[in-house]
Amino acid sequence: MQTQIDHLVVVAQTLEWGVQWCESTLGITPSPGGEQALHGTHNRLFKIATPANPLAYLEIIALNPAAKRPASATAKRWFDMDDAALQAAVAIAPRLVHFVACTSDIQAARTALKAQGIDRGPAVQDKRHSRRGVLQWQLTVREDGQRLFNGALPSLIQWGKPDAAEPLRLHPRNSLPRSGVTLQRLDITHPTAAKLQAAFEAIGLADITLETGPANLSALLHTPKGIVRLESHGI
Repeated sequence: MQTQIDHLVVVAQTLEWGVQWCESTLGITPSPGGEQALHGTHNRLFKIATPANPLAYLEIIALNPAAKRPASATAKRWFDMDDAALQAAVAIAPRLVHFVACTSDIQAARTALKAQGIDRGPAVQDKRHSRRGVLQWQLTVREDGQRLFNGALPSLIQWGKPDAAEPLRLHPRNSLPRSGVTLQRLDITHPTAAKLQAAFEAIGLADITLETGPANLSALLHTPKGIVRLESHGI
């Protein structure tokens, strides 16, 4: 099983505000993304890949006021976007709240986490069109929408059809232009760092600094405006 950082998740109160924040904070305009009908959200994306994190991109996501969720949708949206504390935080400013890890075997990764006593949620299939073709993926989403560990335990994603010979041929990295922003490192502190470390090892996720301390995700980015650090501050 191979697992690595796929993307960082920044939640904004509105997508328009998220774009403005990105332009003023990072010095770039994010690329078009898409709509996620099941959750009533929409997003913008930009590449932050480096040789150490070759898949990495950043997602700015917000509730879509024009969306009508299907009857089959779960009561709670992903990434804790219905959580009152998270909504209050992003009403002040867009906030890094989570990250997603790409794995070569999502079912095996889910099983490995269950052996640690962690229910990451079922793997939900979805797809959207991109400039390079149809992007297809499976993503773990709990019915209660919780991120777990204050967002420090990644959601899991596997790109492509389950039986795809080249699962990463159609990945957002291949349709996103270079943005001028790169991920230098992702650091995590959490009161239960030992349990998180065991979970990371179980799914084969390495090269993330993890220490005991107040809950926080900290992403160090090199941007046209210089070095910028995004933090979750425990949300």
